[in-house]
Amino acid sequence: MKTYDVVALGELLIDFTESGLSPQGNPLLEVNPGGAPCNVLSMLQNLGHRTAFLGKVGQDTFGDLLADAISACGIETRGLLRDGDVHTTLAFVHTHPDGDRSFSFYRKPGADVRLTAEELDEGLLTGCRIFHFGTLSLTDEPCRTATQIAVDTARRAGAILSFDPNLREPLWADLAEAKRQIEWGLARCDILKISDNEVLFVTGETDFEKGAAILLDRFPNIRLLNITAGPDGSHCFFGGRHVFVPGFKVRTIETTGAGDTFCACVLHDVLQNGLENRTDDSLAAMLRFANAAAAIVTTRKGALRSMPALAEIQALL
Repeated sequence: MKTYDVVALGELLIDFTESGLSPQGNPLLEVNPGGAPCNVLSMLQNLGHRTAFLGKVGQDTFGDLLADAISACGIETRGLLRDGDVHTTLAFVHTHPDGDRSFSFYRKPGADVRLTAEELDEGLLTGCRIFHFGTLSLTDEPCRTATQIAVDTARRAGAILSFDPNLREPLWADLAEAKRQIEWGLARCDILKISDNEVLFVTGETDFEKGAAILLDRFPNIRLLNITAGPDGSHCFFGGRHVFVPGFKVRTIETTGAGDTFCACVLHDVLQNGLENRTDDSLAAMLRFANAAAAIVTTRKGALRSMPALAEIQALL
């Protein structure tokens, strides 16, 4: 028996999101707790799972806010460390008319990349059913080595490995290195959630079936491959089969956290139903549930504190 359903490692940061204009006409920015790994865990907590986080924030006001936020969500914080020398990472989110976003980061360095291998809580890594990670913890040392050791430790302990490339180009000095690190994650995961633009980045393909075929041929360790296509919906490739489910039509405000919400719902389904003997109907149900949850998040600002409750997802379904 494992103590935690899902443990995630990576960035915990502040998203400054646009929130109208001041009386003087200046942009107003709202402080939102964020970071893909904890967004995933927040959604999983809403679905009744036991989760824990491994990462680092600054010994500053923003670090206090983030620690309080994930604790309030029910996420285990014993693996959250504080750095007294480097500040909490900040991200400024610019929202486009269609709800999509672009990012600017204050992270040279940020506290999240200062996590070392020696600081890892091995009990969290060996005590989880699923270990989830992305690439923001692979951009710089010492966190890159810490991530690599964490992945290997969790795998040896029997955890299912979940990976979301979560490509943020401004954080990489060299996009060739970004591709190498993404491929490192692809070579180790059991479950892959990847977006349409990331499929293009890794494979050069805009056709999802061709892109998926390349990924599954190069990385046969991937057992469950999900491609998100924004409002169009999502695709699942499993056991030589391809299932597509269209997205839900909602009034999108911004898309921050939508992919993380989708990813969490996939992990929720795997925790309930496993990775063996999946039918097309069960995969379609998984995608439909994940699409619905992700659609709801796009109608709200922020991510970590904006995850829908199960009843809200069921109501949209």
